[in-house]
Amino acid sequence: MARKPKKPEKEPNHERWLVSYADFITLLFAVFVTLYAMSQSDKKKVEEVMQSIRESFGYSKSTAGTKPTIIDSTEFNIIPALKSEAGRKVIRQQGRTDLARGRARAHEKDFREVKAAIEAYLIKNAVQDKVSVDITRRGLVVSLKEAGFFDSGSAVVKPVAYPLLAKIAESLNSYTNPLRVEGHTDNVPMSSALFRSNWELSTARATNILHYMVDHYDFPPERMSATGYGEFRPVAENGSADGRGKNRRVDIILQTEESEMGEP
Repeated sequence: MARKPKKPEKEPNHERWLVSYADFITLLFAVFVTLYAMSQSDKKKVEEVMQSIRESFGYSKSTAGTKPTIIDSTEFNIIPALKSEAGRKVIRQQGRTDLARGRARAHEKDFREVKAAIEAYLIKNAVQDKVSVDITRRGLVVSLKEAGFFDSGSAVVKPVAYPLLAKIAESLNSYTNPLRVEGHTDNVPMSSALFRSNWELSTARATNILHYMVDHYDFPPERMSATGYGEFRPVAENGSADGRGKNRRVDIILQTEESEMGEP
């Protein structure tokens, strides 16, 4: 069988580089078009922004290159919470102390846990009649009844009440929420060499409870406050002995954030 004659080989195409070159030129053209479009932004708006920045730093078109004007410092007020470097140091130091002691802000879940722990202690030691615990919009309210902590007409804490007061202080000491200590009395008028009225007596009782918590359990004083309301914020009618007994109390309040916002 006769062989088929070989087809002559094609001549090499020496112009294939033109395809790659055309692609390159096309891409280069696209790049320049993009750069041109980017350079045509709204120059007026850019100038307005730049002028605003210059004016903020005391420069203007007429004074460019000269010393900037001084902003009148009387137009600014120092933020009350950070009035000085000393104040900032106290806040930073307190934050480090809280971390070291494992303190954190208490929320509703924490309030319920503390309430349950205190009530369990009261039942175990049969002292439910001396303390009551409640959760309100203000926070966790621990009410110390006069009969369990003070003698009538006295602001001195009974020595027998210290273990119970210690348990309450320990339960509250894990949190950074502010604490208010509020003293209350019934409406029976009183006057003595130490206290002119129920106001002074209720204030002294609240202050003594506060001092105990700060001195013995290292509560931060800047988060504490004490006040006396005397007979003017009763929780029961003063017409009966039982009602007057409920009104003679000292409330320790672990405040919510909402309650804290109402503080001075």
